[in-house]
Amino acid sequence: MIQNLKALIVVLTLSLTVFALAKPLCLRFTLPADFARRRALWITLTVAGFILPSFWLFTLLAVPLLFWSGRKDSNPLALCLLLMHVIPPIEVPIPAIGVNRLFSLDMYRLLSLAVLLPAAINLRRAAKSSDERHSKVLELLLWGYGALQILLFVRPDIPHPFLLHDSYTNVLRRAFLFVIDAYLLYYVASRGTSDRRLMTDSLATFLLACLILAPMAIFEGLKPWALYGGVGSTWGGLFSAHYSFRSGALRSVVSTGHSLALGYLLAVGFGLWLCFRKYVDSKLHRSAIPLALSLGLLFAYSRGPWAGAFLIYLTFAFVGPRGYSRLMKALALSAASVAILLASPLGDRVLKVLPFTGGTSQSTYNIVYREVLAERSLQLVEKHPLLGDQNAYSELSDLRQGEGIIDFVDTYAQVAVFYGLTGLFCFCGFMLFALLKVYRAEKALQQKDPDLALVGASLVAGMVGTLFMLSTCSFIFGYAQMFYILGGLAAAYLKLSRKRLEDSTSLPTARVGAPLLGV
Repeated sequence: MIQNLKALIVVLTLSLTVFALAKPLCLRFTLPADFARRRALWITLTVAGFILPSFWLFTLLAVPLLFWSGRKDSNPLALCLLLMHVIPPIEVPIPAIGVNRLFSLDMYRLLSLAVLLPAAINLRRAAKSSDERHSKVLELLLWGYGALQILLFVRPDIPHPFLLHDSYTNVLRRAFLFVIDAYLLYYVASRGTSDRRLMTDSLATFLLACLILAPMAIFEGLKPWALYGGVGSTWGGLFSAHYSFRSGALRSVVSTGHSLALGYLLAVGFGLWLCFRKYVDSKLHRSAIPLALSLGLLFAYSRGPWAGAFLIYLTFAFVGPRGYSRLMKALALSAASVAILLASPLGDRVLKVLPFTGGTSQSTYNIVYREVLAERSLQLVEKHPLLGDQNAYSELSDLRQGEGIIDFVDTYAQVAVFYGLTGLFCFCGFMLFALLKVYRAEKALQQKDPDLALVGASLVAGMVGTLFMLSTCSFIFGYAQMFYILGGLAAAYLKLSRKRLEDSTSLPTARVGAPLLGV
């Protein structure tokens, strides 16, 4: 308990400092009442997560507050983006009488049920009196992938999985979980952010959430001390915040559940910073924010997010005006930054993490494991190309690692193995279709509305980075949440850009930040 209180003091000190420093920037995009309410709720739930001995006590406090805040907030999606990782994603099974199990609850599902579900109901009621067009292709692809998850029973990675059989109850459970875990995220993002202010508020709030995580990640890496390592240790659920080392260095996790998830979130947050940096007047902030995000990403010691952040940076430079010249400048700046990093005291740590450059045998083993898993996955897909093999865990049992699991470190392989090429088409098509449409809209807006085109460029960069980083990690934690949210934001951006292109009147661009805000 004493250790938890010490960690809580550090977390509150760092987070309150970020809230104070980021407030002037946030209020350019967020209503003051929303900012104050979200900040108070973040602090309250953080304190509760550290001191309450039971997840159900935490739920008893959190659900009414989330429901009330969601109804008060002008942008429920932004509220969720800030609170997604207020505590680690610890799954606690719901106790049930008369059935083996219902499902587990975690912070993601609490937000879906208490904030997004009421918001979706309100948006649905408003949509009945509106003639807004929505992307039917995106919804068909999303529901296509969802239908495969609902109808196909994937036997879990446990001993004697063939003793388990599917049932109507399981089908209903999977349908319910797909709605709250995936479709609600997409629905609220696509319907609830098609207004200019709500779109930028959502993106700025996610950037704020990343800025809160970044200094904690730096602290964990330097100390080393997993600040959220004791949260939920008595809750009786799947304990997600843990100590993980690579080449002798602690991999920062903070409250994201895994260092890969932390790296992914900070990489996407860095892409959003590229959009908002022109609205920051302070030279100190313009230097401190990208430095904090970069160092937080560095201390996650996750190679996939490192490469993903680099790709996001290059993509953002390329899709904007004068793409080729900006890309060359970005490459030159990246090379200089890498040279400075390698020459710094952190250079040896970085080289030890990379395989074949002084990295440990564990790093080389991870690469070999990925290659073997990819080869075996391809063999399974060739045997069951259309709908996959739902018993694949048994076929891959010889690849079980020391932790006792078969670690699918490639989301695309995971989807193809269990749901076949049909599932892979729906899964990848959902993001690729959104990416291409947003890219075309962003190009069309560059002359007419360059500020809105910046938003599109950051979404394109985030989706490109996400598609790449999914090849280096399982579909877990922040990866899964942001996959559906980015798809929804893309759908909302398409509606927003369509309205803007249909408007013959050009917005003024004289006042810094004015056309982007809409406040």
